[in-house]
Amino acid sequence: MSRDIQITFDAHDPRALSTFWRDALGYVHPGPPGVEVPAGTDPLDAWDEFLAGIGVPPEQRNTNSAIEDPDGHGPRVFFQQVPEDKVAKNRVHLDVRAAPGLAGEERMAALETECARLVALGANRIRRFEPSPPMSAGFIVMADPEGNEFCLD
Repeated sequence: MSRDIQITFDAHDPRALSTFWRDALGYVHPGPPGVEVPAGTDPLDAWDEFLAGIGVPPEQRNTNSAIEDPDGHGPRVFFQQVPEDKVAKNRVHLDVRAAPGLAGEERMAALETECARLVALGANRIRRFEPSPPMSAGFIVMADPEGNEFCLD
């Protein structure tokens, strides 16, 4: 039997980092427990109201955040606040499938388009690796706004 997983990121700013990954992956922020978030309303605003309503002090309202696949297929991604900086290359990273079914220059053009979109959201481009058949179709290494490396492939 397979298991569901949750991916957890340590972060200085869980809200901002979850917003980046929400936009990068096409995920959504879930609403607070027991709260129906009306269409067109930002779930993060609903969280602010919820946390204030249960007495969480303002300085503790950005200690955690989460995003979910709106279709329910991908893993939940959780962001937890930590005081320490990222000091080395991550030992685990995400591969964001940005060009499924494409090959060669068409694939690399699609990756470049997605790279530009993510840079506009706050990511940093690190390096492009050209296709090297049959072992690699080509990919772009990037870092999220807090320096966590990931690949567009």
